[in-house]
Amino acid sequence: MKTYVSVCKNVILSNLKNGTNDPPIRVSAGLRGIPRHFHSWSFEGKGKIVYSPDKAAPWGARVWIELE
Repeated sequence: MKTYVSVCKNVILSNLKNGTNDPPIRVSAGLRGIPRHFHSWSFEGKGKIVYSPDKAAPWGARVWIELE
């Protein structure tokens, strides 16, 4: 199963607008896995960065990291 990592632009913008510090890094196991949010996240192993401007991921990201 792949792990997917993306950055939530809306969280970053909300933090700037509201002076909050919510974690913007989204990590989920599988395409439909329950996402967890982090301020930082480390990983080891092989992976790739994907940019898909014409077809967003199910959670709305157009750029994400896929890890084995």
